[in-house]
Amino acid sequence: MRTPHFFAVLLTTLLVSQCAIPGTTPHVTGNTSPPPQLAEPHVESRVLINEDGDTLGERFLVPDGYERLTVEPSTFAYYLRNLSLKPHDVPVTLYDGRLKPNQSAHEAVLDIDTGDRDLQQCADAVIRLHAEYLWAEGRYDEIHYNFGNGFRCDYSRWMQGERVVVQGNDAYWVRSAPPSSEYAEFRRYLDIVFAYAYTGSLIQELSRVDVQHMQIGDVFIDQGHAIIVVDMAKSVNSDDMLFMLAQSYMPAQDIHVLKNPSSEMSPWYALDFGQELVTPEWTFTHADLRRFQ
Repeated sequence: MRTPHFFAVLLTTLLVSQCAIPGTTPHVTGNTSPPPQLAEPHVESRVLINEDGDTLGERFLVPDGYERLTVEPSTFAYYLRNLSLKPHDVPVTLYDGRLKPNQSAHEAVLDIDTGDRDLQQCADAVIRLHAEYLWAEGRYDEIHYNFGNGFRCDYSRWMQGERVVVQGNDAYWVRSAPPSSEYAEFRRYLDIVFAYAYTGSLIQELSRVDVQHMQIGDVFIDQGHAIIVVDMAKSVNSDDMLFMLAQSYMPAQDIHVLKNPSSEMSPWYALDFGQELVTPEWTFTHADLRRFQ
C-alpha cells in the first residue's frame, strides 16, 4: 500500500506499484519475488468451456439453470461481455514478457496489450477497460481520471494538444503538441494516468453500491487492489445470481478472467458469497463494491 507521500515518489519513478499487499512495501520494478498467494483449495470446474470462443461471452457458458443477463448494445456491460480473448490455455505474461509466477489464478487472458512498462496494474486495468469503452463509443468528454494529488486528467484536453507537467505535488496543463484523436495518442494519455493514479484515487471517483444491486462493470476495490465485474447471469428458477471477474495485478501483467478456486462453477462466483469475496489473490468485502459515476 502506498504511503501518503506516494505522489512525490512517482515524480522520480513511474513504476511504483498500484496494487499492494497490506503490511508490505510497494513493489518496484526489479523486485522479482512473487507476491504472497491466498491458500484456497482448487475445485475442478464443471462449467463447459468453448475453447474456440473468441470473446468472453462465447468462451464461458453459464451453468445449467442459469442464463446471462440481457445487455443492450453500446453499453459498458455489452462491451465487457464481448471482450476478445487470447486462445485457450494461454499463460499470463508480465509487461516484460516473463511468465507470471502464479499461473493458477486465471481462466482466460484478454487480448489487450499490457504495455512495456510496469504501469498497467490493478486499478489501471479497470481504468483501461472503462476508457477503451468510452473511446470506442466516441464519448471523449467522459474520459477523465484523477491523479493521486486530485489533479483531473481529461482526455479531451489531451486531444487538443495539451500535456501534463508535474512539479512537486502540483500538476498543470501546457499546450505542447498538435491536436490528435489517433489511438496511439490515446494510449499515451492512458500511460500518464496509470503513472499517477492508483487504487486510492480511483476509489474517490466511484460510488458505493449494495452487492445485491450489482451490475456488470462494477468494481471491487480497496486501498490495495481492484477487480472488475465483466459478466453476470441469473437463475431461471430463483433470484440467485452469478458474476465473473477480471483483473491485472503486480507487477503489470495481462488482464485476465479470474478463476473461482473454491467453486465448481469457475469462473462464475455466486452473488451470495457470504461475508468475504475470496479471489485467487485478494479478499474483498461487501463494502468494497463500487461503480463508475
